[in-house]
Amino acid sequence: MAEKLVVANWKMNLNPHQASLLVHRLDQKVTAGRSVEVVLCPPFVDLYPVARDRNPKKFKLGAQNIHHLDEGPFTGEVSPAMLQGLVDFVIVGHSERRRHAHEDDKLIARKVAAAVRHGLVPILCVGDNLFEREHGAARKVVADQVTAGLSLLTAAEIKDTVIAYEPVWAISQGDGRGSYAKPHEVEPMVTHIRQTVEELYGEGAGGEPRVLYGGSVNPDNVTAYLEIAGVDGLLVGGASLNYEQFAAIVAAAQAAVHSK
Repeated sequence: MAEKLVVANWKMNLNPHQASLLVHRLDQKVTAGRSVEVVLCPPFVDLYPVARDRNPKKFKLGAQNIHHLDEGPFTGEVSPAMLQGLVDFVIVGHSERRRHAHEDDKLIARKVAAAVRHGLVPILCVGDNLFEREHGAARKVVADQVTAGLSLLTAAEIKDTVIAYEPVWAISQGDGRGSYAKPHEVEPMVTHIRQTVEELYGEGAGGEPRVLYGGSVNPDNVTAYLEIAGVDGLLVGGASLNYEQFAAIVAAAQAAVHSK
């Protein structure tokens, strides 16, 4: 019975009071279980109140971003050294960071390595946009992102890494744009990601990282995504801000594990 991983990315939402209220409501709705690991990734300003108010038996904590250095004159940045003992996971290379903050593959690789160096589990996000998909470049783009993102890790460090496939064309933009990726569109890319890891690190390595799917996940489509071969869990955006929807997604993940 394989454990699933469900990650909630709250993005730039919720003040500390709102974050505490959401955690309280999630605690009432979500049932603890060893079959599903649930990670909450609030904004930095909410990390301490969420850490204080969460039930650690139900929820682990993650950050949405880190700097690649441990310290220095970088106003507004947060280093992995500062997060040790507070979070277990960190999202790296999310499509919104790549697009809006202009993060490139070289910087993302340094962030992944920095997370691992400080005992944090990096959730490396990779994905293709609509232009790349329509022009037949999606597979190369994703393979290049995986290759670059993992380039500073050893084979021994791969097993503790998470890779999240998030097709940019299937991510809600908050304005109604974005379309759902169908499972038959996701499965080949998940296989491709694992094959890329295998090519980089040798036979058997493709099965080491946990691979998540992220892109407009909601209670109506969650089961279909979890049934995709090679998918170990989900990266949930907007639906994670609604305690009823997110609890339903976690429950679906638990059911998916026990049905196998």
